[in-house]
Amino acid sequence: MLTACGLDEGPPDERVVRVLMVDNPQMQELEKLTARYFTKRTGIEVDFTPLPENEVRKHIHDDFSAQSGRYDVATVSNFETETYADRGWLKPLDPYIAEDRAFDQSDILLPLQLSLSGGDGKVYAEPFYGESSFLMYRKDVFEQLGLEMPARPTWKDVAELAEKADRPEKGMTGICLRGLPGWGEMTAPFTTVVNTFGGTWFDKRWNARLTSPAFRRAAEFYVGLVRESGEPDPSRTGYADCLRNMKRGKSAMWYDATAGAGSLEAGTSPVKGKMGYVPAPVEKTRSSGWLYTWAWGIQKSSEKPGDAWKFISWASGKEYEALVGREFGWANVPAGKRSSTYDRPQYRKAADAFAEVTEEAIGDADPRSPGVQERPAPGIQFVGVPEFTALGDKVSEELSAAIAGDQTVDDALRKGQREAEKVGAGYRKR
Repeated sequence: MLTACGLDEGPPDERVVRVLMVDNPQMQELEKLTARYFTKRTGIEVDFTPLPENEVRKHIHDDFSAQSGRYDVATVSNFETETYADRGWLKPLDPYIAEDRAFDQSDILLPLQLSLSGGDGKVYAEPFYGESSFLMYRKDVFEQLGLEMPARPTWKDVAELAEKADRPEKGMTGICLRGLPGWGEMTAPFTTVVNTFGGTWFDKRWNARLTSPAFRRAAEFYVGLVRESGEPDPSRTGYADCLRNMKRGKSAMWYDATAGAGSLEAGTSPVKGKMGYVPAPVEKTRSSGWLYTWAWGIQKSSEKPGDAWKFISWASGKEYEALVGREFGWANVPAGKRSSTYDRPQYRKAADAFAEVTEEAIGDADPRSPGVQERPAPGIQFVGVPEFTALGDKVSEELSAAIAGDQTVDDALRKGQREAEKVGAGYRKR
C-alpha cells in the first residue's frame, strides 16, 4: 500500500513532481502507468522528461550541480550517487524511509543499498531496478547451426561461436556489442572485458595502464570481435540498438545488461522463449558481470521532497512490481533490487529463463575486486571517481573510431593513456 508520508508535502494546487529520467523500455512503462495508478490515488501529477542515456547524464549533472530546482527527482546510478551526495546535491532519504515502513528498506538487496549510500552512511537514492551483465543467445539458432553454448563460456568460446553464427547474407550477425561512445555505453561492457583479460585502467598507485599488454589484448579482442562478427555500423550502436536487433532476429548473441532479458521475454516479444542466458564470459577471472542500478534521487533544492518521496516509494515499491506484472507481464518487472521479487511465484515462473542467472550475477559482482590486481577505487564497469565520466567518454570515442576503421587500436590507446595519466597524476598528488 502507498503510504501517506507527511514530510514536506507541496500545496494542493502545486502538486506536480518533475522527473528527469533515462529513456528505456522500463521507464516508458512507468510513464504509461503513472497517471492511472499514482496520480489518481495521490493527486500528485508527474511531469516526465525522458532523454537518451548519454544526454540525460549531462542534463542531470548540470541541473543538480546548479541546484536549480527545475527537477525534483532524477535517475542516478550507483556511479553518481556517492559523489552527488558528498557534494550536497541530493537530499538524504532516511527520514522518509523511517516514516514509510511499507516501503521496506530491508528488502532492498544489500549490494544496492550500499552502493546508493553516501560517505556519511545515509541513503541518497532508491533503485528502480538493479542489474549485472550476462550473455544472451538464440537457442533456436544455435540448434539449427549445431552450436552448443557452454554453461560458463570464455570470451574465446564467444568469438568462435560468433564467427560460426555470423550469417550477414541472411540478415543475422554473430553478436551485438555496444560500440557507441560514452562511459555508460561502450565503456561499460568493454571494461568488463578488460577486467577479465587481466587489465585495469589504473593500478593501486594510480598509474594509468591503458597501454599495458593486458589492456591492449582486451581492446584488440573487443574491437576485432565487433568488426568481424558484429552488427552493421557498430560504432553507432548502443544498448537500445542491440536490444532492437535481438528482438528483430538480427543477432545470434548479445552481451549486455541483465535488464534486457525482461524485454526479450515480454509477451509481445518475437523472441520470447527462444532465448538462452549464461554468465558473463570470462578469461582470467571467476566472474566478470558488472553491478549497476538506475535509481531515484531527490534534488536537495526541491521544494516538494515529500511528494517526490511518495513517487519514489511507489515507483520502487513492491506494489509497483505487482502492477507491472499484471499490466505488462511478470517478465517485465523491474527486478534486481528486492529480495522479495525472487520469492514471487509469478515472477519465478515468467522469468524462469533468466531469473536465476541474473540473481547469481548480481551476487557474484564484486566492485572492490573485479579483476586480478588491486584497484585504487571501486567499480566494475567504471572507475569510481568523478573524473571517469570524461575519461571514459574520451577513451570510448577513440576506441569507437578504431571500430569504424578510422585509426588503429594502438593509436586509440596511446591517446587514452595520455588522458588517463592526467587523472592518475591528480590523485597521486593528494
